[in-house]
Amino acid sequence: MTTSEKPINQHIGRKISRIRELRCIKQEDLATQLGVSQKTVSRMEQSEVIEDELLENVAKILGVTTDAIKNFTEEAVVNYFNSFYDSSVNHGTFGNYYHCTFNPLDKLIEVIEKNEKLYERLLASEKEKIELLKDKK
Repeated sequence: MTTSEKPINQHIGRKISRIRELRCIKQEDLATQLGVSQKTVSRMEQSEVIEDELLENVAKILGVTTDAIKNFTEEAVVNYFNSFYDSSVNHGTFGNYYHCTFNPLDKLIEVIEKNEKLYERLLASEKEKIELLKDKK
């Protein structure tokens, strides 16, 4: 009697779910790109096995290969991030999402200045209203 044992941790749906989360893609977005409902994506992520054609489509949307999904492990992700010597350097696919092309402090100062101008206009408008009310008396 021969038994076919499944390799450990071959739940493809969970792997897709985890990769999707790491790529910051919502179920709704994946569903839209696949042309299915969010509920269908949820069921797919609960499935242990997924047909090859669907897996290829999901892999394209997630920006990975089907082999990457099949061989995905949390340990590999941890090792990937722990292998960085300097986390400020742009490394690979994940780093591209966090590359800042502006100085955040400049943007903050810009917003504060806009807020001050808006406050000054509001104050001037209120002063005008007060003057108009005084003139009517």
